[in-house]
Amino acid sequence: MQKAIINTKRTGGIMAALLITLSAVSGWAEEDQSWRERLSANYQTEVTGFTEIRSGWRLADDPHEDDDSINEMRLQLDLNKEFTRATLKLKGDLVGDLVDEETRAELREFNLQFSPLEIMDVKLGRQVNTWGTGDLLFINDLFPKDWESFFIGRDDEYLKGPSCAVKSSLFFGIFDLDLVYMPRVAPSVYIDGSRISYWNSMLGRTAGQDFVFADQQRDNFGSDFEFASRLAKSIGSTEVALYGYYGFWKTPEGMIPATNLLYYPRLAVYGASLRAPMLGGIGNLELGFYDSLEDRDGADPLIRNSEWRLLTGFEHELARNLTGGIQYYLEYMQDYNAYELTAGPTPKDEYRHLLTMRLTKLMMNQNLRLSLFVYYSPSDQDSYLRPKFNYKITDRWTVDGGFNLFFGAEPHTFFGQFEDNNNAYAGLRWNF
Repeated sequence: MQKAIINTKRTGGIMAALLITLSAVSGWAEEDQSWRERLSANYQTEVTGFTEIRSGWRLADDPHEDDDSINEMRLQLDLNKEFTRATLKLKGDLVGDLVDEETRAELREFNLQFSPLEIMDVKLGRQVNTWGTGDLLFINDLFPKDWESFFIGRDDEYLKGPSCAVKSSLFFGIFDLDLVYMPRVAPSVYIDGSRISYWNSMLGRTAGQDFVFADQQRDNFGSDFEFASRLAKSIGSTEVALYGYYGFWKTPEGMIPATNLLYYPRLAVYGASLRAPMLGGIGNLELGFYDSLEDRDGADPLIRNSEWRLLTGFEHELARNLTGGIQYYLEYMQDYNAYELTAGPTPKDEYRHLLTMRLTKLMMNQNLRLSLFVYYSPSDQDSYLRPKFNYKITDRWTVDGGFNLFFGAEPHTFFGQFEDNNNAYAGLRWNF
Protein backbone atom coordinates (compact mmCIF):
# COMPACT_ATOMS: atom_id res chain seq x y z
CA MET A 1 0.00 0.00 0.00
CA GLN A 2 2.83 2.41 0.87
CA LYS A 3 4.38 1.86 -2.54
CA ALA A 4 1.11 2.76 -4.25
CA ILE A 5 0.90 5.99 -2.24
CA ILE A 6 4.47 6.95 -3.12
CA ASN A 7 3.93 6.22 -6.83
CA THR A 8 0.69 8.18 -6.84
CA LYS A 9 2.36 11.18 -5.27
CA ARG A 10 5.24 10.99 -7.74
CA THR A 11 2.90 10.80 -10.74
CA GLY A 12 0.68 13.50 -9.25
CA GLY A 13 3.73 15.74 -8.85
CA ILE A 14 4.69 15.22 -12.48
CA MET A 15 1.14 16.00 -13.57
CA ALA A 16 1.07 19.14 -11.43
CA ALA A 17 4.38 20.30 -12.91
CA LEU A 18 3.09 19.64 -16.41
CA LEU A 19 -0.10 21.55 -15.68
CA ILE A 20 1.77 24.59 -14.32
CA THR A 21 4.17 24.57 -17.26
CA LEU A 22 1.44 24.16 -19.82
CA SER A 23 -0.69 26.86 -18.22
CA ALA A 24 2.24 29.23 -18.60
CA VAL A 25 2.80 28.10 -22.18
CA SER A 26 -0.89 28.49 -22.99
CA GLY A 27 -0.88 32.03 -21.63
CA TRP A 28 2.18 32.85 -23.71
CA ALA A 29 0.69 31.24 -26.80
CA GLU A 30 -2.53 33.22 -26.43
CA GLU A 31 -0.49 36.44 -26.56
CA ASP A 32 1.90 35.45 -29.33
CA GLN A 33 0.98 33.21 -32.25
CA SER A 34 3.82 34.36 -34.50
CA TRP A 35 6.01 31.38 -33.54
CA ARG A 36 3.75 29.02 -35.49
CA GLU A 37 3.61 31.42 -38.41
CA ARG A 38 7.41 31.51 -38.47
CA LEU A 39 7.59 27.71 -38.34
CA SER A 40 5.19 27.48 -41.24
CA ALA A 41 6.84 30.17 -43.37
CA ASN A 42 10.49 29.36 -42.69
CA TYR A 43 10.45 25.60 -42.16
CA GLN A 44 7.17 24.43 -43.78
CA THR A 45 6.25 22.90 -40.43
CA GLU A 46 2.81 22.93 -38.81
CA VAL A 47 2.46 22.21 -35.09
CA THR A 48 -0.86 21.66 -33.31
CA GLY A 49 -1.94 19.79 -30.23
CA PHE A 50 -3.75 19.93 -26.93
CA THR A 51 -3.39 19.42 -23.23
CA GLU A 52 -6.17 17.74 -21.30
CA ILE A 53 -7.18 16.74 -17.79
CA ARG A 54 -9.63 13.81 -17.59
CA SER A 55 -11.15 12.12 -14.55
CA GLY A 56 -13.69 9.35 -14.09
CA TRP A 57 -15.10 7.25 -11.30
CA ARG A 58 -17.13 4.09 -10.86
CA LEU A 59 -20.80 4.48 -9.97
CA ALA A 60 -20.81 1.36 -7.78
CA ASP A 61 -18.27 -0.55 -5.75
CA ASP A 62 -16.21 -3.08 -7.68
CA PRO A 63 -14.22 -5.34 -5.34
CA HIS A 64 -11.86 -6.27 -8.17
CA GLU A 65 -10.82 -2.79 -9.37
CA ASP A 66 -9.81 0.71 -8.21
CA ASP A 67 -12.54 3.26 -7.52
CA ASP A 68 -11.19 5.67 -10.16
CA SER A 69 -11.83 4.48 -13.70
CA ILE A 70 -9.65 7.21 -15.23
CA ASN A 71 -7.53 10.01 -13.77
CA GLU A 72 -4.91 11.42 -16.10
CA MET A 73 -3.38 14.43 -17.76
CA ARG A 74 -2.42 14.27 -21.40
CA LEU A 75 -0.30 16.43 -23.69
CA GLN A 76 -0.48 15.74 -27.44
CA LEU A 77 1.79 17.24 -30.09
CA ASP A 78 1.00 16.89 -33.80
CA LEU A 79 3.78 17.96 -36.16
CA ASN A 80 3.62 18.02 -39.97
CA LYS A 81 6.76 18.86 -41.94
CA GLU A 82 6.47 19.51 -45.69
CA PHE A 83 9.31 18.54 -48.01
CA THR A 84 9.43 19.00 -51.77
CA ARG A 85 7.94 15.60 -52.55
CA ALA A 86 7.03 14.19 -49.15
CA THR A 87 5.37 14.95 -45.82
CA LEU A 88 6.67 13.85 -42.42
CA LYS A 89 4.05 13.41 -39.70
CA LEU A 90 4.73 12.97 -35.99
CA LYS A 91 1.96 12.70 -33.39
CA GLY A 92 2.64 11.65 -29.83
CA ASP A 93 1.18 11.88 -26.34
CA LEU A 94 2.74 12.32 -22.90
CA VAL A 95 0.41 10.91 -20.24
CA GLY A 96 0.49 11.17 -16.46
CA ASP A 97 -1.77 8.34 -15.28
CA LEU A 98 -2.78 8.26 -11.61
CA VAL A 99 -4.73 5.00 -11.94
CA ASP A 100 -1.84 3.01 -13.41
CA GLU A 101 0.59 5.10 -11.32
CA GLU A 102 2.92 5.87 -14.20
CA THR A 103 3.99 8.51 -16.67
CA ARG A 104 4.30 7.21 -20.22
CA ALA A 105 4.91 8.37 -23.77
CA GLU A 106 2.64 7.09 -26.54
CA LEU A 107 3.69 7.37 -30.19
CA ARG A 108 0.53 7.40 -32.30
CA GLU A 109 1.95 8.43 -35.68
CA PHE A 110 5.44 8.75 -37.12
CA ASN A 111 5.38 8.31 -40.86
CA LEU A 112 6.55 9.59 -44.21
CA GLN A 113 3.99 10.16 -46.98
CA PHE A 114 5.04 10.45 -50.62
CA SER A 115 3.86 9.70 -54.17
CA PRO A 116 6.39 7.67 -56.20
CA LEU A 117 3.92 7.54 -59.12
CA GLU A 118 1.13 9.83 -60.27
CA ILE A 119 -1.42 7.12 -59.45
CA MET A 120 0.18 5.99 -56.19
CA ASP A 121 0.45 7.30 -52.62
CA VAL A 122 2.62 5.63 -49.98
CA LYS A 123 2.57 6.03 -46.21
CA LEU A 124 5.54 4.43 -44.45
CA GLY A 125 5.81 4.14 -40.66
CA ARG A 126 3.58 4.28 -37.62
CA GLN A 127 0.01 5.19 -38.54
CA VAL A 128 -3.68 4.83 -37.67
CA ASN A 129 -5.79 3.12 -40.35
CA THR A 130 -9.50 2.43 -40.62
CA TRP A 131 -12.15 1.48 -43.17
CA GLY A 132 -15.59 -0.07 -43.37
CA THR A 133 -19.13 1.31 -43.07
CA GLY A 134 -20.09 0.66 -39.43
CA ASP A 135 -20.65 3.23 -36.69
CA LEU A 136 -18.67 1.92 -33.68
CA LEU A 137 -19.10 -1.58 -35.14
CA PHE A 138 -16.33 -3.21 -37.17
CA ILE A 139 -16.34 -6.18 -39.53
CA ASN A 140 -13.69 -5.67 -42.22
CA ASP A 141 -11.69 -3.13 -40.22
CA LEU A 142 -9.09 -5.45 -38.67
CA PHE A 143 -6.79 -2.66 -37.54
CA PRO A 144 -6.06 -2.49 -33.77
CA LYS A 145 -8.66 -1.12 -31.34
CA ASP A 146 -8.28 0.00 -27.73
CA TRP A 147 -11.41 -1.27 -25.98
CA GLU A 148 -10.13 -0.30 -22.55
CA SER A 149 -9.94 3.38 -23.56
CA PHE A 150 -13.41 3.13 -25.10
CA PHE A 151 -15.01 1.77 -21.92
CA ILE A 152 -13.42 4.20 -19.42
CA GLY A 153 -14.14 7.50 -21.19
CA ARG A 154 -11.08 8.52 -23.17
CA ASP A 155 -11.76 10.49 -26.34
CA ASP A 156 -13.11 8.38 -29.22
CA GLU A 157 -9.86 9.09 -31.08
CA TYR A 158 -8.15 6.53 -28.85
CA LEU A 159 -10.48 3.67 -29.79
CA LYS A 160 -8.48 3.22 -33.00
CA GLY A 161 -4.93 2.24 -32.23
CA PRO A 162 -1.71 2.71 -34.22
CA SER A 163 0.39 0.13 -36.04
CA CYS A 164 3.72 0.13 -37.87
CA ALA A 165 2.84 -0.42 -41.51
CA VAL A 166 3.40 0.31 -45.17
CA LYS A 167 0.24 1.56 -46.86
CA SER A 168 0.03 1.89 -50.64
CA SER A 169 -2.97 3.53 -52.30
CA LEU A 170 -3.37 3.07 -56.06
CA PHE A 171 -5.85 5.13 -58.10
CA PHE A 172 -6.69 3.44 -61.39
CA GLY A 173 -9.67 5.57 -62.36
CA ILE A 174 -12.15 2.70 -62.59
CA PHE A 175 -11.37 1.66 -58.99
CA ASP A 176 -9.04 2.41 -56.06
CA LEU A 177 -6.87 -0.18 -54.32
CA ASP A 178 -5.47 0.12 -50.79
CA LEU A 179 -2.81 -2.33 -49.59
CA VAL A 180 -1.56 -2.33 -45.98
CA TYR A 181 1.35 -4.51 -44.87
CA MET A 182 2.23 -4.76 -41.16
CA PRO A 183 5.49 -6.73 -40.66
CA ARG A 184 4.56 -7.50 -37.05
CA VAL A 185 1.05 -8.06 -35.70
CA ALA A 186 -0.57 -5.11 -33.94
CA PRO A 187 -3.14 -6.59 -31.51
CA SER A 188 -6.04 -4.75 -29.96
CA VAL A 189 -6.01 -3.66 -26.32
CA TYR A 190 -8.52 -6.08 -24.80
CA ILE A 191 -10.13 -6.34 -21.37
CA ASP A 192 -7.62 -8.35 -19.32
CA GLY A 193 -8.71 -7.42 -15.78
CA SER A 194 -6.03 -4.83 -15.03
CA ARG A 195 -8.42 -1.87 -15.39
CA ILE A 196 -11.89 -3.35 -16.01
CA SER A 197 -13.41 -6.43 -14.36
CA TYR A 198 -14.78 -9.17 -16.63
CA TRP A 199 -16.38 -12.64 -16.63
CA ASN A 200 -13.76 -15.37 -16.26
CA SER A 201 -15.17 -18.64 -17.61
CA MET A 202 -12.34 -20.70 -16.06
CA LEU A 203 -13.15 -19.40 -12.58
CA GLY A 204 -16.89 -19.27 -13.18
CA ARG A 205 -17.09 -15.75 -11.73
CA THR A 206 -16.25 -12.10 -12.29
CA ALA A 207 -12.55 -11.33 -11.97
CA GLY A 208 -10.30 -8.31 -12.29
CA GLN A 209 -6.96 -7.39 -10.77
CA ASP A 210 -7.06 -10.69 -8.87
CA PHE A 211 -6.80 -12.57 -12.20
CA VAL A 212 -5.16 -10.49 -14.94
CA PHE A 213 -4.91 -12.43 -18.18
CA ALA A 214 -1.48 -13.01 -19.71
CA ASP A 215 -1.01 -13.75 -23.39
CA GLN A 216 1.74 -15.01 -25.63
CA GLN A 217 2.68 -12.14 -27.92
CA ARG A 218 3.26 -12.68 -31.61
CA ASP A 219 6.18 -10.33 -32.14
CA ASN A 220 8.42 -12.05 -34.69
CA PHE A 221 9.23 -9.40 -37.26
CA GLY A 222 8.39 -10.66 -40.75
CA SER A 223 6.84 -14.02 -39.89
CA ASP A 224 4.05 -12.65 -37.66
CA PHE A 225 2.86 -10.22 -40.32
CA GLU A 226 -0.58 -8.88 -41.22
CA PHE A 227 -1.86 -7.90 -44.64
CA ALA A 228 -5.08 -6.01 -45.38
CA SER A 229 -6.55 -4.86 -48.68
CA ARG A 230 -9.53 -2.90 -49.95
CA LEU A 231 -10.74 -2.50 -53.52
CA ALA A 232 -13.24 0.38 -53.73
CA LYS A 233 -15.33 1.85 -56.51
CA SER A 234 -17.96 4.59 -56.75
CA ILE A 235 -20.91 3.97 -59.06
CA GLY A 236 -22.76 7.25 -59.15
CA SER A 237 -23.46 8.05 -55.51
CA THR A 238 -23.05 4.41 -54.43
CA GLU A 239 -19.80 3.24 -52.84
CA VAL A 240 -18.92 -0.46 -53.07
CA ALA A 241 -15.85 -2.21 -51.71
CA LEU A 242 -14.23 -5.64 -51.39
CA TYR A 243 -11.92 -6.48 -48.49
CA GLY A 244 -9.30 -9.07 -47.66
CA TYR A 245 -7.23 -9.71 -44.54
CA TYR A 246 -4.61 -12.26 -43.52
CA GLY A 247 -3.11 -12.27 -40.04
CA PHE A 248 -4.40 -13.11 -36.59
CA TRP A 249 -7.42 -12.64 -34.36
CA LYS A 250 -7.04 -9.13 -32.93
CA THR A 251 -7.78 -10.35 -29.40
CA PRO A 252 -6.33 -13.63 -28.02
CA GLU A 253 -9.02 -16.14 -29.05
CA GLY A 254 -6.93 -19.25 -28.35
CA MET A 255 -5.38 -20.87 -25.30
CA ILE A 256 -2.25 -22.98 -24.86
CA PRO A 257 -3.31 -25.81 -22.49
CA ALA A 258 0.18 -26.52 -21.15
CA THR A 259 0.66 -22.97 -19.85
CA ASN A 260 -2.91 -21.58 -19.75
CA LEU A 261 -1.59 -18.62 -21.72
CA LEU A 262 -3.89 -16.93 -24.21
CA TYR A 263 -2.58 -16.53 -27.75
CA TYR A 264 -3.56 -15.11 -31.13
CA PRO A 265 -4.60 -17.82 -33.65
CA ARG A 266 -4.25 -17.22 -37.36
CA LEU A 267 -7.21 -15.63 -39.15
CA ALA A 268 -8.28 -14.70 -42.66
CA VAL A 269 -11.24 -12.41 -43.41
CA TYR A 270 -13.05 -11.87 -46.72
CA GLY A 271 -15.75 -9.23 -47.02
CA ALA A 272 -17.69 -6.62 -48.97
CA SER A 273 -19.62 -3.42 -48.28
CA LEU A 274 -22.07 -1.05 -49.91
CA ARG A 275 -23.00 2.51 -48.95
CA ALA A 276 -25.60 4.60 -50.79
CA PRO A 277 -28.22 7.35 -50.38
CA MET A 278 -31.71 6.03 -49.62
CA LEU A 279 -35.00 7.39 -48.24
CA GLY A 280 -33.49 10.81 -47.69
CA GLY A 281 -30.58 9.44 -45.68
CA ILE A 282 -27.57 7.13 -46.03
CA GLY A 283 -27.80 3.34 -45.90
CA ASN A 284 -25.00 0.81 -45.57
CA LEU A 285 -24.53 -2.95 -45.79
CA GLU A 286 -21.40 -4.89 -44.84
CA LEU A 287 -20.57 -8.61 -44.76
CA GLY A 288 -17.52 -10.57 -43.66
CA PHE A 289 -16.44 -14.19 -43.27
CA TYR A 290 -13.97 -14.85 -40.44
CA ASP A 291 -11.98 -17.94 -41.42
CA SER A 292 -10.37 -19.34 -38.25
CA LEU A 293 -7.41 -20.94 -40.00
CA GLU A 294 -6.23 -23.04 -37.03
CA ASP A 295 -9.69 -24.53 -36.36
CA ARG A 296 -11.69 -24.58 -39.59
CA ASP A 297 -13.93 -27.48 -38.54
CA GLY A 298 -14.57 -26.17 -35.02
CA ALA A 299 -13.07 -29.29 -33.42
CA ASP A 300 -10.63 -27.47 -31.09
CA PRO A 301 -12.51 -26.07 -28.07
CA LEU A 302 -9.56 -23.82 -27.20
CA ILE A 303 -9.74 -21.80 -30.46
CA ARG A 304 -12.59 -19.56 -31.58
CA ASN A 305 -14.71 -20.96 -34.41
CA SER A 306 -15.10 -19.42 -37.85
CA GLU A 307 -17.93 -16.88 -38.13
CA TRP A 308 -20.09 -14.99 -40.58
CA ARG A 309 -20.75 -11.35 -39.67
CA LEU A 310 -23.39 -9.02 -41.13
CA LEU A 311 -24.05 -5.32 -40.58
CA THR A 312 -26.71 -3.02 -42.01
CA GLY A 313 -27.49 0.54 -41.01
CA PHE A 314 -29.32 3.74 -41.84
CA GLU A 315 -28.61 7.38 -40.89
CA HIS A 316 -31.01 10.29 -41.38
CA GLU A 317 -31.45 13.93 -40.34
CA LEU A 318 -34.54 13.83 -38.12
CA ALA A 319 -34.84 17.60 -37.65
CA ARG A 320 -32.65 20.66 -37.85
CA ASN A 321 -29.42 19.93 -35.94
CA LEU A 322 -30.73 16.50 -34.94
CA THR A 323 -29.50 13.31 -36.63
CA GLY A 324 -30.29 9.69 -35.90
CA GLY A 325 -28.85 6.36 -36.92
CA ILE A 326 -29.72 2.70 -36.40
CA GLN A 327 -27.78 -0.51 -37.09
CA TYR A 328 -28.37 -4.24 -37.01
CA TYR A 329 -25.39 -6.55 -36.49
CA LEU A 330 -25.27 -10.36 -36.61
CA GLU A 331 -22.61 -12.92 -35.67
CA TYR A 332 -23.23 -16.50 -36.80
CA MET A 333 -20.90 -19.17 -35.41
CA GLN A 334 -20.01 -22.01 -37.78
CA ASP A 335 -19.79 -25.62 -36.54
CA TYR A 336 -21.90 -24.74 -33.51
CA ASN A 337 -22.67 -28.37 -32.68
CA ALA A 338 -18.96 -29.11 -32.23
CA TYR A 339 -18.57 -25.99 -30.07
CA GLU A 340 -21.59 -26.84 -27.90
CA LEU A 341 -20.13 -30.22 -26.90
CA THR A 342 -17.38 -28.57 -24.84
CA ALA A 343 -18.78 -25.09 -24.21
CA GLY A 344 -19.38 -25.53 -20.49
CA PRO A 345 -22.23 -24.09 -18.40
CA THR A 346 -22.34 -20.65 -20.09
CA PRO A 347 -22.16 -21.25 -23.88
CA LYS A 348 -22.38 -18.49 -26.45
CA ASP A 349 -25.41 -18.38 -28.76
CA GLU A 350 -25.12 -19.69 -32.30
CA TYR A 351 -26.58 -16.38 -33.48
CA ARG A 352 -25.70 -13.16 -31.65
CA HIS A 353 -27.96 -10.24 -32.57
CA LEU A 354 -27.06 -6.63 -31.78
CA LEU A 355 -28.99 -3.40 -32.39
CA THR A 356 -27.55 0.11 -32.08
CA MET A 357 -29.04 3.59 -32.07
CA ARG A 358 -27.29 6.96 -32.22
CA LEU A 359 -28.89 10.37 -31.59
CA THR A 360 -26.88 13.58 -31.98
CA LYS A 361 -28.21 17.07 -31.19
CA LEU A 362 -26.35 20.35 -31.84
CA MET A 363 -27.33 23.40 -29.77
CA MET A 364 -26.13 26.90 -28.84
CA ASN A 365 -24.89 27.80 -32.33
CA GLN A 366 -23.52 24.25 -32.62
CA ASN A 367 -21.10 24.83 -29.74
CA LEU A 368 -22.88 22.20 -27.63
CA ARG A 369 -23.09 18.62 -28.88
CA LEU A 370 -25.32 16.13 -27.06
CA SER A 371 -25.21 12.49 -28.11
CA LEU A 372 -26.51 9.10 -27.07
CA PHE A 373 -25.23 5.80 -28.44
CA VAL A 374 -27.00 2.60 -27.38
CA TYR A 375 -26.01 -1.04 -27.95
CA TYR A 376 -28.72 -3.62 -27.22
CA SER A 377 -28.49 -7.38 -27.76
CA PRO A 378 -31.85 -9.22 -27.76
CA SER A 379 -30.05 -12.58 -27.82
CA ASP A 380 -27.73 -11.81 -24.86
CA GLN A 381 -30.33 -9.61 -23.14
CA ASP A 382 -27.75 -6.99 -22.32
CA SER A 383 -27.02 -3.39 -23.31
CA TYR A 384 -24.45 -0.60 -23.21
CA LEU A 385 -25.38 3.11 -23.10
CA ARG A 386 -23.00 5.98 -23.94
CA PRO A 387 -24.62 9.38 -23.21
CA LYS A 388 -22.13 12.24 -23.58
CA PHE A 389 -21.77 15.97 -24.19
CA ASN A 390 -19.11 18.25 -25.64
CA TYR A 391 -19.18 22.02 -25.16
CA LYS A 392 -16.91 24.44 -27.02
CA ILE A 393 -16.23 27.23 -24.50
CA THR A 394 -13.94 29.18 -26.85
CA ASP A 395 -11.96 28.36 -29.97
CA ARG A 396 -9.31 26.85 -27.68
CA TRP A 397 -11.17 25.48 -24.65
CA THR A 398 -13.61 22.57 -24.64
CA VAL A 399 -15.22 20.56 -21.86
CA ASP A 400 -16.83 17.16 -22.24
CA GLY A 401 -18.28 14.39 -20.13
CA GLY A 402 -20.48 11.34 -20.17
CA PHE A 403 -21.31 7.90 -18.84
CA ASN A 404 -20.47 4.30 -19.70
CA LEU A 405 -23.45 2.25 -18.49
CA PHE A 406 -23.64 -1.55 -18.79
CA PHE A 407 -26.69 -3.72 -18.10
CA GLY A 408 -27.28 -7.46 -18.41
CA ALA A 409 -29.57 -10.24 -17.26
CA GLU A 410 -26.57 -12.58 -16.83
CA PRO A 411 -23.01 -11.83 -15.64
CA HIS A 412 -21.38 -13.84 -18.45
CA THR A 413 -22.75 -12.01 -21.54
CA PHE A 414 -20.57 -9.52 -23.41
CA PHE A 415 -21.98 -6.29 -21.94
CA GLY A 416 -23.47 -7.88 -18.82
CA GLN A 417 -20.02 -8.86 -17.54
CA PHE A 418 -19.09 -5.17 -17.23
CA GLU A 419 -21.95 -4.05 -14.94
CA ASP A 420 -19.60 -3.34 -12.03
CA ASN A 421 -17.63 -1.00 -14.32
CA ASN A 422 -20.40 1.59 -14.82
CA ASN A 423 -18.65 4.96 -14.72
CA ALA A 424 -18.94 8.69 -15.24
CA TYR A 425 -16.16 10.89 -16.61
CA ALA A 426 -15.36 14.51 -17.50
CA GLY A 427 -12.52 16.24 -19.31
CA LEU A 428 -11.19 19.75 -19.89
CA ARG A 429 -9.06 20.41 -23.00
CA TRP A 430 -7.01 23.34 -24.24
CA ASN A 431 -6.20 23.23 -27.97
CA PHE A 432 -3.30 25.02 -29.59
